[in-house]
Amino acid sequence: MTLTSPDAVGAPPPEEVPEPQSTSRSIPDRCRALINNRTFELFIVGVIVVNAIVLGLGTYADIAARYEPLFSTIYNVILGIYVVELLIRLTAYRWNPREFVKDGWNVFDFIVVVASFVPSLRANAMLLRLVRLLRIVRLVRFLPDLRLLVSAAGRSVPGIASLAAATFVLIFIYGMLGWVLFGGHDPDNYGNVGQAMLTMFVMLTLENFPDNVAMGQAISQWSIVFFISYVLLASFLIFNLFIGIVLNAMEQARAAENKEHEADDLLSRLRAAREALEEAEEELQKTHRDDR
Repeated sequence: MTLTSPDAVGAPPPEEVPEPQSTSRSIPDRCRALINNRTFELFIVGVIVVNAIVLGLGTYADIAARYEPLFSTIYNVILGIYVVELLIRLTAYRWNPREFVKDGWNVFDFIVVVASFVPSLRANAMLLRLVRLLRIVRLVRFLPDLRLLVSAAGRSVPGIASLAAATFVLIFIYGMLGWVLFGGHDPDNYGNVGQAMLTMFVMLTLENFPDNVAMGQAISQWSIVFFISYVLLASFLIFNLFIGIVLNAMEQARAAENKEHEADDLLSRLRAAREALEEAEEELQKTHRDDR
């Protein structure tokens, strides 16, 4: 026969200590949600605007002399905010440098913040102002339309470089022809190939076109063929090609941004699904404990 103590008779079974529930969202996920939060972006934009205002006020000698300690304190506070923001972004990428540097704006932010701590830059007032000025450029990151324009400008560089090379060749050819045709009559504008190319370059804007046409007609009526062909090729064709390159780059940048948004949306859905699964698993574990 088994003896039981009086305390054990009729006593309810001991309650099980609930297991600690795992947090549904990790710290990197919370940091990523924070940097994608509109309020956080508006706060950083406000800090950048304050930075720009203080930089502008610092250009007035009397104001800068009167409030120099205050401006220095504001600069340090702004720098501290930028450091915290950078740490949050690094945490959002789980301190993975490969993932962090995939975004060019992350690299730019990192360089600007780190440069503020370089002793040689802090000791040089002009270089320090340039570094502080670079912080204003960070405003582009938080303005989607402006960011799209900057991205399009970067994508158009190869096409514009090729167009610039073709334009240089065209200006050189017409500069040589202008030196041969008008060098003896207008040495100020066509005295050598360099001066002739400079004249042709200015003519891209059509500013000196009437004066050159009048000079050519004084020599021969056939000179009008030279100037009209140049204007058609250089001013009209080149500029239209330039506009086409920029518009094509805009379309590519817009398509890339839409693709990035689709990828971010897919990742957010996957995170939401993972969180839902974790919550369902916790509910099942709780139900299982209650059944026991």
